[in-house]
Amino acid sequence: MVRAVAASFDTLGLSAQLLRAVELAGYSEATAVQAATIPVVLAGRDVRARAETGSGKTAAFGLPILQLLSEQPRAVSPRGNPVAVLILAPTRELVMQIADVLGALARALQPRIKILSVYGGVGVNPQMMALRGGADILVATPGRLLDLHRQRAVEVGGLRVLVLDEADRMLGLGFSDEVNEILALLPARRQSLLFSATFPPALSPLVQALLREPVEIDLAPVDTQVLIEQRVYTVAIERKSGLLIHLIKEHDLRQVLVFVSVKKTGDRLVQKLNRAQLHAAVFHGDRSQAERQRCLSEFRSGRLRVLIATDLASRGIDIEELPTVINYELPRSPNDYTHRIGRTGRAGKSGVAITLLCPDDHHHFGVIEKRIKQKLARQPDPTLAG
Repeated sequence: MVRAVAASFDTLGLSAQLLRAVELAGYSEATAVQAATIPVVLAGRDVRARAETGSGKTAAFGLPILQLLSEQPRAVSPRGNPVAVLILAPTRELVMQIADVLGALARALQPRIKILSVYGGVGVNPQMMALRGGADILVATPGRLLDLHRQRAVEVGGLRVLVLDEADRMLGLGFSDEVNEILALLPARRQSLLFSATFPPALSPLVQALLREPVEIDLAPVDTQVLIEQRVYTVAIERKSGLLIHLIKEHDLRQVLVFVSVKKTGDRLVQKLNRAQLHAAVFHGDRSQAERQRCLSEFRSGRLRVLIATDLASRGIDIEELPTVINYELPRSPNDYTHRIGRTGRAGKSGVAITLLCPDDHHHFGVIEKRIKQKLARQPDPTLAG
């Protein structure tokens, strides 16, 4: 297993073109996961990398892939719409984010690299039109990729590289059937790259079957965990929304990301927060693409004070200096707790992760503590003080 450390980009085997692209994109030094991953991918090896959100993993796999495509351009075909590199991600927002990062890095490259993103929630016809002639890199959600393949709008039988971002989610319940269907369409001889903040033991057989003699890169989460202050408040379920409002107002919290487990809770909670004069919006799969993009834009800019999100939708929320995360409801999977709190305490900044713990939650939270190997102190509901 490779333990990652930061390094200079010019020591990693990147071409002069890509070093210039890195400079234009504003990168100064390669992050730890970039330094460990780039030479390995350039060497053609499969990779299983454990890397926290915000560690620079998109450039870690994107830069060597762009170099591969620059050195060995895709043969343009008038038939079949072939794809050379497929990147799968669980949400529309994450798909668009990855495509944007790769597009910025590829902007100055010659020959031109064709990068497309496809996802559900929008019309399929424009995506089919864009795929004419194929693509060098296709970033996709699994469901939309299968829709396009069934309509013969895309061909992945000659794929060179497969990337699974948020691999724990992609290989877990909810996506595993779609991903397995996609894997059956791909050539056996390909390079496969898996990235995730967590790799639960239950996924080990799937990971081993997917990868060939992989290099395992471990970017330990110790540094980010130190920067995240975790607070736990015990609260009666009927007082939970009142406590949430109190904490936001009492500590004048701004840019607060609140996690709920189900959409219905988010819909109810956003009404309570707005009645309390806290500008809030809910972010989940039932919102239109335009609504979700508007929410993200307002939240990033600070115009929206509170964003309420489900776990799946939150995978596309990438804000470098997010100060506060609140677990209004516990995640179903203990691994999602790591993903949630990892949204704060990034890029060397400190952050706060707050959990509101009801009596029925104690056993499940104990499982989470066991997984993160920490026992967190409980604080009483401050609204009951005095």
